[in-house]
Amino acid sequence: MNDQAKSKTGSKVFSAAELSAFCGQVALVLEAGLPLYDGMETLAGTEADSANADIYKKASQGVTETGSLYEALKSDSRWPGYLVEMVGIGERSGQLEKVMRGLESYYAREDRIRSSIVSAVTYPLVLGIMLVVIVLILLWKVLPVFRRVLDSMGVGMSESGTALMNIGSAVGWIVLALVGVALLCVVAAAVGMRTGKRDKVLSLVQKVIPAISKLNRKLSASRVGGVLSMMLSSGFPTEEALDMTASVLSDKEAADKVRAVRSGIDGGDTFADAITKTRLFDDLQNRMIKMGSATGREDQVLGRLAELYEEQVEDDISRLVSIIEPTLVALLSIVIGAVLLSVMLPMAGILTSL
Repeated sequence: MNDQAKSKTGSKVFSAAELSAFCGQVALVLEAGLPLYDGMETLAGTEADSANADIYKKASQGVTETGSLYEALKSDSRWPGYLVEMVGIGERSGQLEKVMRGLESYYAREDRIRSSIVSAVTYPLVLGIMLVVIVLILLWKVLPVFRRVLDSMGVGMSESGTALMNIGSAVGWIVLALVGVALLCVVAAAVGMRTGKRDKVLSLVQKVIPAISKLNRKLSASRVGGVLSMMLSSGFPTEEALDMTASVLSDKEAADKVRAVRSGIDGGDTFADAITKTRLFDDLQNRMIKMGSATGREDQVLGRLAELYEEQVEDDISRLVSIIEPTLVALLSIVIGAVLLSVMLPMAGILTSL
């Protein structure tokens, strides 16, 4: 989910949390008035035992040799392209400290969103696997044992008892197949999201599950607001901020909307009017942007919108989990109860007739 934490070669090297910590440490060095090469050398020393120690060491050496953090990071393809370009813009504008603080907040937000999504997916997935395992054990091991017990007693079941046991067995296998297919679909979607067909997979998932479409739209709105806020507050022209934002978004639809905003401005629209036409944000948020534009505080309003959408995403994920978890637990209880009753009731009838 977090494409901004990928290197320019596409392989994930840093987590969003690691990138946030890196940006915060660089900003701290700059705020303290220390030479950047000293700060990078110290950072490389503290990361000497980490998995990415060679990356930090190479960055430190690059800063020492060139005097530029941008050149040092650009020479190593393992750093995310968005981070590298933002560092370059910060150095050219003389606002590297402010840009690094903005990047720290940006990657921290990405980490929180990713953690919320992982938590939302993991628990239902575990429950689904438990359901499959328990039902499989009941059907594969428990039912045959009961049948052998009845055969060893030398008695047979009535037609109704046999039908009830067969129904319980059929229900178990049907539920097992449905849950198994659902789990395979989840795994296939997760794998597809990590390939070059990410957009197609995401589009298919959104069509099947409308709630995912709504969630993804809010995620994109949060990211757009966060990036634009960071760049506008750093003094970049609106057009340049829009171009950079569109280039780093992983959601193609959101990126196209940002480009449409840029085209609208080129066509004579104001920033607020161009955003409103694209329906990138909701009506209430669009009115907030208009007010921010009127007072010259677009960056602050967009930053607040990023926070609001992030909160909405977390609330929506929690609400979705609160629905999925009890549903799976109820399904697990019903299936197990149905299978056990299909065995116990015929046996109880046979025992009372002895």
